[in-house]
Amino acid sequence: MSLTYFIADLHLSADRPDITECLLNFLSRDAKQADALYVLGDLFEVWIGDDDITPFNTAIAAAFHEVSQHCPVYFMHGNRDFAIREAWLKKAGMSLLKEQTVVDLYGTPTLLTHGDELCTRDVAYQKFRKKSRGWWWPRLMLALPLWYRRRVAENGRKESKEKQKGLKPEIMDVTPLEVEKAMQRHGVQRLIHGHTHRPNIHSLTVNGKPATRIVLGDWYDQGSILKVSPKEVMLQHNKFNQ
Repeated sequence: MSLTYFIADLHLSADRPDITECLLNFLSRDAKQADALYVLGDLFEVWIGDDDITPFNTAIAAAFHEVSQHCPVYFMHGNRDFAIREAWLKKAGMSLLKEQTVVDLYGTPTLLTHGDELCTRDVAYQKFRKKSRGWWWPRLMLALPLWYRRRVAENGRKESKEKQKGLKPEIMDVTPLEVEKAMQRHGVQRLIHGHTHRPNIHSLTVNGKPATRIVLGDWYDQGSILKVSPKEVMLQHNKFNQ
């Protein structure tokens, strides 16, 4: 059976073993049977550099590498793990995708993106995003000692949580006009993204034609997986400890 999987926003960390267990079960049971597996960002809660080698992220890399022996595994940076580089991706057997990538899914051109660049109403975040994706800021941060990067990351997570408390839900969601512009620019009628943690399949109109926007879910409470086959598109949710 032809089948492709998409996941995003797992926010893996050593202090959430339930998420890790759910992922490892999926990778060992289902992912190896697919035509391809796509990870559309925020695989980790935080990533401070490939030189931060721990038993945890080493085990995650090994699990993905095992899958890569059976099917291609693709990775796209998210807003939490944009510092992942080739060293870790090689260990994980993953191929890196650019920020917006169009793939042919069983005859349907489909735009893939993490989704954070579509949330243009969050002006403060977009300013940070522009800086963090630039050429100088990542190089500067990755040149700093590990202990210092850990402190910066922890402080950044605290500040982000505080800022989000004061934001209206619609500000943290995608801007409809940006979605339409992105799909028009790439000439597609289907978009798959994560980031917003609002899993759903939306119908819209682009270029006067029916279009679809598929939003991947987060893994805070359950495993959220998108299954795409030539005949079906389905969001699947796997409960933890199953």
